Amino acid sequence: MRKLIALFGLLFMAAPLFAAGPSQVATLDRSVWPDPIDSPAAFDRASRAELLAFGRALSESEQLDDDALRDRLKLKSLDRGSVEHMRSVYWHRLAANYALAASHCTPAEPFCAAGSGESALREAAAHLSVAAEDRYGAWFQAAQRFHRNYLSELLRLAALFPKTSSEVQTYSPRELSGNELADREFLLTFDDGPTAANGNTDAMLAILRQQRVNATFFLLGERLQSRLQQTPEAQLAANYRGMCTGAHGWEHKSHSTWPEWQNSIELSIGLVRSQLPDSFVPLFRPPYGQREADSGKFFDDHVLRVTLWNIDSQDWNAKVDADHVKQRVMTLMLLWRHGVILFHDIHAKAQTAVPWLVDQTRTSGVHWIDCHAFPPTGR
Repeated sequence: MRKLIALFGLLFMAAPLFAAGPSQVATLDRSVWPDPIDSPAAFDRASRAELLAFGRALSESEQLDDDALRDRLKLKSLDRGSVEHMRSVYWHRLAANYALAASHCTPAEPFCAAGSGESALREAAAHLSVAAEDRYGAWFQAAQRFHRNYLSELLRLAALFPKTSSEVQTYSPRELSGNELADREFLLTFDDGPTAANGNTDAMLAILRQQRVNATFFLLGERLQSRLQQTPEAQLAANYRGMCTGAHGWEHKSHSTWPEWQNSIELSIGLVRSQLPDSFVPLFRPPYGQREADSGKFFDDHVLRVTLWNIDSQDWNAKVDADHVKQRVMTLMLLWRHGVILFHDIHAKAQTAVPWLVDQTRTSGVHWIDCHAFPPTGR
């Protein structure tokens, strides 16, 4: 099998492991939030605030015409229908999440809007305002910038879809996005590994074990092949024991335009399954989230599930450091309240972010799910 893999390795030229990120990455210093997030009630309070702040940014974006939106997103053209569809999706998710976050609201609790349902949330979000001298004034000023930038990240992906596919939308219910999980449930995932022996992948695996959590690793075939030349199969399998391993393709290039995308998937899945059988899960994550719109039958025929994400750490992006990454992810956990978190084990930032996130959420009701339980039964 190694000879066959080596042959395909010669045929497939290496591609860059970096995508073109947003011009401004949304980051927020969590120290401006004046309360600890040390209980389910405290988590809900912070969640309500982020939900309303994102809703405010979403409401403001709806006032932009096409020219203004293109200018803001730095695009020459956009798919207006896709943008409108995703705005509708976000309002629906915000309303559902806000209902969960406000389930124990009292008149004295902050960020408890009057009424219920999407219409009431739209109204409350559009009129959200916090005085600078207020206890939450510093957070509000920072949150406005964060959510405007974060919404721009999302709307840019929506404006390009479906011409350029990404994680922003799924093509069918068979594709997994993170929205399948229950409230406060999160799955850690890592792309692009493994690194060379004693590198960032091994360090991340050790940290996960120290934290007593596990994760799904989406491995590149060519990187796994290289690692197997350094590390005996049994030892590498032991390194991943307790974790889950899926495939990320043979090399890191878009599977929406690559003529060899099917071979890439078959080879990478075959290598992960044969070399890491105890940790293998039948999941495939397309590089950049890009795949062909009509590829569903291929994945069904191969008993594979496309696995995307709904919380992007941006840890690969040179514009942010580990501190930015951890606080961005915490803010998005409060906003979306459940989901699949995207990290990259080839970079070191997650080694700082993950322990901090686990510690910050230890008493907040957050559950880091066992990767073997994803997707949930029946989803």
